This record gives sequence, C-alpha cells and structure tokens, in this order.
Amino acid sequence: MHLPPVGLGTMGIDDPDAIAAALAVGYRHLDTARIYDNEDVVGGGLAAGLTANDAARDGVSRDDVTVATKLWIDDLGPDEVGPAARESADRLGVETLDLLYVHRPRGDYDPETTLPALDRLREEGLVRNVGVSNFEPAQLDRAIQVLDAPLAAHQTELHPLFYRPELLEHAREHGYTVVAYSPLAGGRVREVDAVRAVAEAHDATPESVAIAWATAKEPVVAIPKASSEAHLCANLAAAGLELTDAEIASIDAVEHEEELFPE
Repeated sequence: MHLPPVGLGTMGIDDPDAIAAALAVGYRHLDTARIYDNEDVVGGGLAAGLTANDAARDGVSRDDVTVATKLWIDDLGPDEVGPAARESADRLGVETLDLLYVHRPRGDYDPETTLPALDRLREEGLVRNVGVSNFEPAQLDRAIQVLDAPLAAHQTELHPLFYRPELLEHAREHGYTVVAYSPLAGGRVREVDAVRAVAEAHDATPESVAIAWATAKEPVVAIPKASSEAHLCANLAAAGLELTDAEIASIDAVEHEEELFPE
C-alpha cells in the first residue's frame, strides 16, 4: 500500500477540529487505536473535514484518506477480532478500515488464530490492508508466513533516540512499509546535540530534522502527533527537508537509547 511520507498520529487528540484541520492542510493518513479511546473523535473530524473539503471543491474524498486503527491485546482472540473491528469502523464512521493493525503481540494474540481472523475481514471487505505493530523480527517472520494477505505495514517506535536498523532491513527484504510512531521522541529531539546541529545548519527546527531523518530511511513514513495548524503544517513540510548522507549518519550515530513505549 502507498502511504504519504507524513501522516497524523492521534494518540491524545480529543478535538475533532484538529483532525479536520489536518485534512485541510493536506494530511491523508490518520492513525488511531482502540486503546486511545478517540476513534469517535477521529471519525467526527474525518467527516467534518471531508464535508468542508467537498464544499471547497478541492477534490479531497474519502478514498484519498488512509484511516488506520489497531486492535488492542484483548481484541485478538479469534472471536473478538471481527466484532472489535466492526466497532472501530462504526466509531470512525467508515465502511472500510484502510489499515488494521495488531497493536501488540501480547494478551490474546496467537498468530495461528488472530491472523486468519484478520484475513477473513479482508476477504469480507471490512479491512483493506493488515498490519502489525511493536513486533520483533521473528514475530514478523511468523506473521508473514501465516497471513494470506501481504503484510502492509509494521508500526514501530522510531526516533533519533531509539532506532533499530534491523527492523528497516526486514521491511526492505519483505516489501512492507515501516510506520514510525513518536518520531519526535515526545519532544526530546530538542535535547539531542546531533539533531540540533543539523537543524542549525538548515535553519530548521529539531522536530523538522527528526521527521526528515526518519522519512529519509526507506521504507519509512512518520506519524507525528500535532493539533495546532502551525505544527501540523511544519510536520507535513518536514519530509521535504533534504539532509546530507553525513547529516543522517551523525544522527544515526547517537548512542543514547530511550524507548518511550517499552513492553
């Protein structure tokens, strides 16, 4: 599946206007999850944003927007996957979930029963693409073996303070997208000397550099969270910031690792 370089992470967003504003400035990938407890907010903003865009006649339609959500660890039993996915679609106000993830391979997750249930949803048309999140390479291998559908995406924490090249190499080898969540490290990228040095060289913000660094890595797209129009626009534009190989390498070499969302 094709995803734009920058999408919108919505964890913590509780105002539909922020979602509508994101669509208005050009976002075409919205990412949420059942555990965020805001699928109705994202759905309301999506509906409002598409209505506003339709009125403005700028050609944005539902088909232009990838809507992604995730099944939590207690949604992953074979009898829970379908009802949970339908509830999410209803809350989001969509007939089809463009991308449905296994949020974490924990709880009721069993690749032999969870993944075939996701395949059935794809065959039924409720789900267009299947993804996984927070998986290790061996778990990714097993998912690829069991799924009938191609694995569309692996969502994982990725930022200058937490970077796992082996996950990117696995994605390249198997032809799926890596979706980088928390690419700004919860604002901590401002404290990283290598990021600040590159930002100064480009007269850019550390946040823009962090997003540009992530999206420069094939096959990575980023989903930073933002709600104000200024931050939405800045994050969206960051993918156009071109870093040199040396600048990318200087950020790659940051030794301090800080995983924000460990198991």
